[in-house]
Amino acid sequence: MEAASIATSATKGVNLLSPNSTLTTQKLTKPKLLKFNPKPRNNALFLPRCSTKPDTNTDNVEDQDSTFDIGLDSEQPKSSKPNSSDQISSPSPPSSSSSGGLVFDLGTGNSWDGAEVGSPVVKRFLSDEEERWYMWYHGRSKPNNNNDSNPCLDSIGLAVSSNGVHWERGVGPVQSSRDVGSVMSCGKDWWAFDTLSIRPSEVVIMSSSKVRASSAVYWMYYTGFSSEEVEISQDSLGYSFENPERFFGEFEDKKEIHKSLPGLAISQDGRYWARIEGEHHSGALFDVGSEKEWDSLFIASPQVVFHGNGDLRMYYHSFEVGNGEFCIGMARSRDGIRWVKLGKIIISGEKKNGGFDEVGVLNPNVVRSRKDGKYLMAYEGVNGKGERSIGLAVSQDGLKEWKKVKDEAVLKAPEAKNGWDNRGVGSPCLVQMDGEEDEWRMYYRGVGSEGSTGIGMAASHGSDFGRFRRWTGFHM
Repeated sequence: MEAASIATSATKGVNLLSPNSTLTTQKLTKPKLLKFNPKPRNNALFLPRCSTKPDTNTDNVEDQDSTFDIGLDSEQPKSSKPNSSDQISSPSPPSSSSSGGLVFDLGTGNSWDGAEVGSPVVKRFLSDEEERWYMWYHGRSKPNNNNDSNPCLDSIGLAVSSNGVHWERGVGPVQSSRDVGSVMSCGKDWWAFDTLSIRPSEVVIMSSSKVRASSAVYWMYYTGFSSEEVEISQDSLGYSFENPERFFGEFEDKKEIHKSLPGLAISQDGRYWARIEGEHHSGALFDVGSEKEWDSLFIASPQVVFHGNGDLRMYYHSFEVGNGEFCIGMARSRDGIRWVKLGKIIISGEKKNGGFDEVGVLNPNVVRSRKDGKYLMAYEGVNGKGERSIGLAVSQDGLKEWKKVKDEAVLKAPEAKNGWDNRGVGSPCLVQMDGEEDEWRMYYRGVGSEGSTGIGMAASHGSDFGRFRRWTGFHM
């Protein structure tokens, strides 16, 4: 049966959001639909007008995953300089071969992101007067600097930029609607699915009276990890992995696999977030598959694309125990909250072949091109040695017949022994630029030889997706 038919038949009982609809709650095991974190402020929050925003109650089918046009007559923060007393500026990345591509390094030693950074979700906002770049990302603090009783050291933060290269960041939680820094921490409730770690996957601008928003709101889809461990044998892989991934400090022989599930939070300014509890008893949007299904272990990296009226697509990955490989699957929704799984996405040549992704594909990032409407997927590939690199695939409809742009990785770890990302690259995020050249930027997480992490940026050679070069200056 076609994927579209499956989704249609399974979602007949789901009502589309309408301008006159009110907030309706699903039957939940917990009393609250919204949980604010950090604490809400007394002043009102407003979003600028979005001229081409995704909207679940309109017939607008234009997708704006990477670029939104916004007005400047609101309380949206300027990208020049945040006014937090804790703000620090990232230095300009060096242009040496060992640091080429690096645009966002670790925070200072005592900051919330001083031990690890990754999972970049980058959005470009344009107006007639200026451009602004927002980057939501995962950060981790060092254990000896954590004075909170909550054992979770992971947070989601926000950095801003005027050009997508030089970023303003904060060392602590945001303090105002014009601030930057940590914006969301792990869940505090013992029953929640995100008490161990959280990683951002996608931020979509949505308009919906169902969540009582007078204007557009940010919808963040993220991965939440709990302390529940899953036992599997990794002996046949030839290498070991852990979930969530850790890249700093000493590496132990035993790798732990923790259950992860997809979550949703909303915000009116991208800084103060309210969790939306899904249908799963833990607050997640949905659960893993049954014992024999491909996604029975965990659900990770829920990246959502708005396709059209009542048609949202979620791409995510899991590890198929039977085949011993990472796989990317898909779910579909009419309201962004209730989802129907459609199964694995079959990418040509994904079977083990000794290539850069012979052990599978994960961390997908899908963007619908404004030029031709095709869907472009950047993904992280794992080879037989456990090494990570980035590949690209394209599809006409975003549902099936995904074909690799090339059999080789479009971005891989450099050979330099002291490179900041010479151990592996992954967690890609694509941004389509303007102009006749149809250039794309790719933001990614890099891992160095000592396990340290950073966020890098590469650019395509025009519309040639097979050639991405690391940023070394504005001459690119």
